[in-house]
Amino acid sequence: MTREQAIKKIEQSFDINPIFARKVYELLGANFSVEKAEKIIKSKAKPFVKWVGGKRQLLSQFRKMNLYPPEKFDAMKNSYFEPFVGGGAVFFDLLPNKAFLSDLNNDLVITYNVIKSDVNALIKSLNKHIYDKEYFLKIRAKDVNKLSDVEIASRFIYLNRTGFNGMYRVNSKGQFNVPFGKYTNPIICDEDNLRKVSEALKNVEIKHQDYKAILKKAKKGDFIYFDPPYYPVSKTASFTSYTADSFLDKEQLELRNTFAELSKRGCFVMLSNSDVPFINKIYSGIKGVRINKVQAGRAINSKSTGRGKVTEVLVTNY
Repeated sequence: MTREQAIKKIEQSFDINPIFARKVYELLGANFSVEKAEKIIKSKAKPFVKWVGGKRQLLSQFRKMNLYPPEKFDAMKNSYFEPFVGGGAVFFDLLPNKAFLSDLNNDLVITYNVIKSDVNALIKSLNKHIYDKEYFLKIRAKDVNKLSDVEIASRFIYLNRTGFNGMYRVNSKGQFNVPFGKYTNPIICDEDNLRKVSEALKNVEIKHQDYKAILKKAKKGDFIYFDPPYYPVSKTASFTSYTADSFLDKEQLELRNTFAELSKRGCFVMLSNSDVPFINKIYSGIKGVRINKVQAGRAINSKSTGRGKVTEVLVTNY
């Protein structure tokens, strides 16, 4: 079996992307076997937070549509950028050799960096938390400006694991305001996965910055995935205020311009958003851009009839 045949076999046997399949093969080298490959794949790091709108469930669909990852993206030579990283589902799926992650959610970025550089202290802190409504409200009310980075990360993961549906929502003052969630024995500290995530982030740069900052670094052949706050499908749909700042027409147009600039530069660019006339219109007419439709699950709605499948767009320039 040749090297390329072995990589293809790993990819098809485990329904994983070709970039990670190649990484698995390289880790095994001459010791390759399907059984050993399975062991590595099962021990892979996964997102450490639940994230509304996370792409983990959609990646298989993207692959089957031949939209992800870009066929000509060389993960050995080029870089991966995820500037609205959130739960990082795409990063954790690819686990590329060179990645730059960023977000405007400062508490989230601090959490990533604490996992990267001080995971033992974080695990110790997380193990002190209890699943209790009064305790939850007390932790939620804490002023993050008076907390250490480890305490911020511990609070962030605790609230994510015990708050309603893993939502992240802040009010106009930037204060977290998601209610207590009802679960049966939620896992507050997944020590095994946190250690795997720490290892996966070892050579990754994670910054608190605006997505436009990637224009300073991204070059021809790099792959950028944009998963911004979605354009609302109705006047009441934008209830998950990701940061205290809005992301509406002006911001979406600025993002479209950044997408077009990166495309001109020769980068591979992929973007998710809601399937609404405004988004379809602003990405139409950009040379080489395709607007693809995907079926996504919608888990959060005040009425059960509002949950289920919804169409989203996946915009690509390849």
